[in-house]
Amino acid sequence: MVSKKLAALSQTQRERLAHLELRAFFTGECRRADIESRFGVKPAAATRDLGAYRDLAPHNLEYDSVSRCYRPTPNFKPVFEFSSDRVLSWLLQGFGDGLDLRLKKAAPCEGPGNLVRPNLEILAAVTRALCAKRPLKITYLSLSSGASTRVIVPVALADNGLRWHVRAFDRAKARFSDFVLTRITKTKEMLEEAREQELLPADEQWVRIVDLEIVPHPGVKWSAGVEADYAMEEGAIKLRTRAALAGYVLRRWTVDCSDNHSLDPRSHHLWLRNTPTLYGVESAVLAPGYLASDQVRVEDECD
Repeated sequence: MVSKKLAALSQTQRERLAHLELRAFFTGECRRADIESRFGVKPAAATRDLGAYRDLAPHNLEYDSVSRCYRPTPNFKPVFEFSSDRVLSWLLQGFGDGLDLRLKKAAPCEGPGNLVRPNLEILAAVTRALCAKRPLKITYLSLSSGASTRVIVPVALADNGLRWHVRAFDRAKARFSDFVLTRITKTKEMLEEAREQELLPADEQWVRIVDLEIVPHPGVKWSAGVEADYAMEEGAIKLRTRAALAGYVLRRWTVDCSDNHSLDPRSHHLWLRNTPTLYGVESAVLAPGYLASDQVRVEDECD
């Protein structure tokens, strides 16, 4: 029945309804104005879209008269089949709407693919808690201690180049940590409000901006080739990144972060020229070759 109703709609209306469902599922709320601003339609058209969606899935949304928005019900079941890659792209860059339209490629183009695909139910629970600024009870699979129940306050999502993790305040450890999305196996939403010290502005590692000066590895014989690879200006790349993400960036690009550029230049074409900038950066424990006594464990990789 639902498939027949969907088929009767125009492609443009299906896209609007998919956007509506996406917002409800992953942010925990949707409004008529969301459709108006995203697609440039008049209020009457947005109202019709809401009515069409509720006709498709009458048990998916309920109206919150206090916040004046629609929220997913406990019985919410997505009508559309979303691609995890496109949902994450939407969360990261704000386009794509998460709907896999299966369009033909304009030209042959292939990549290495993504081996890690988060469960969308888990991802949605995390993003709803993040948007609502509420704690979330999770079951987490630690590499060192196995499954455990934790209460976290999600504050941000981040892509480390290989997989996605959620930056969150861990109430048990009273600190901000990184949790790999695919290691979260169960979630339970909590209705209480997060405390001020658990929210993003209190995360010093997230707020702190680190300046990185990356140059060709001194051990590379012909550095001009490396400069061309990375479109360097005056023989260097200058990046600004959050301290919480710096280690992931440096590891992704296999940047030698040792003081004396001692790593093998055959596998490390780049060197971090200003290694002291990593002092006090917790994620620097992930940076190739970087050693510092002040580093702490990073939940994502070491636990």
